[in-house]
Amino acid sequence: MDEHGYTYDLLRELGLSDFQARTGEFLLVQPAKVVLLLVAGLVLTRVGARAVRRSIRSLQSRTPLRSSSTRAAQRAGTIGDVLAGLLRAVVWTIVVLLLLGEIGVQLGPLIAGAGIAGIALGFGAQSLVKDFLSGLFILLEDQYGVGDVINLGDATGTVEDVSLRVTRIRGTDGTVWFVPNGEIKRVGNSSMEWSRALIDVLVAYGTDVPAASRMISEEARALAADERWAEAVLEPPEVWGVQAMGADGITVRLVVKTAPRQQYGVARELRGRISERLRREGVRGPGQTVAVTPGALDIGTPPPLPPEPERDGGAASSSPS
Repeated sequence: MDEHGYTYDLLRELGLSDFQARTGEFLLVQPAKVVLLLVAGLVLTRVGARAVRRSIRSLQSRTPLRSSSTRAAQRAGTIGDVLAGLLRAVVWTIVVLLLLGEIGVQLGPLIAGAGIAGIALGFGAQSLVKDFLSGLFILLEDQYGVGDVINLGDATGTVEDVSLRVTRIRGTDGTVWFVPNGEIKRVGNSSMEWSRALIDVLVAYGTDVPAASRMISEEARALAADERWAEAVLEPPEVWGVQAMGADGITVRLVVKTAPRQQYGVARELRGRISERLRREGVRGPGQTVAVTPGALDIGTPPPLPPEPERDGGAASSSPS
């Protein structure tokens, strides 16, 4: 079977010997194939990288409530760069294999060995692939980011780092949690776009609830008007009214819409101001009793004790037998 191509036949027709024709074919055809493979690799990597970035931006723009997020746009760019890098690695791996085939290297054993190694690695790295894909969608959808306060069920705290494989969270007690992204089933983010401070004020039964609610509202509005807290409070505070009635007393709920991650500081400040105001106004809290001063209750004069029986100065004598 003739393994030569058109170039060999052309050179033979020009009167060259078999050796000369083979040499000419090798010197003319092989470099051309190598150049074409390199050019094809460059074109595919550039076009593919551009297509990947466009796809990521398109998917990110369809995500509700997050398309205008600067952090989301930055992360979409980062993910696009990562996927473009993976695409380049795949394309150039194929190009290198084709180049090895062109210079006479037997690719069968090499591909067979790589396939066996890939299968073994795939079975052993299933969880790693799952973590990678989950982290990819977490970053793409901007579910949370560094600085957010999130609840993952078993771990709650502030996000310190997010990678494609693991999320690092620091709890309020300082504990650092490393959570694989593939194990995250649900996420509660209390720092996205805006937050809400909930303050439950417990007062004793018998308290004038409308008056107490008015005091709570006045203190909340005073904090909102304070220049130090003006940027933290986004909307006028609202007193929702009686939230619960229990054995300890009546719970009045105050709600304040705040900037992200500002709800805790606002809630602490409001609790201090409200408790001080209620104390000044004499509003009793749960478990407090009315102080009793002497003379406040007329319990009357206690009756006199009965007189003791008179004694004759000696021991009582027994009657004669």
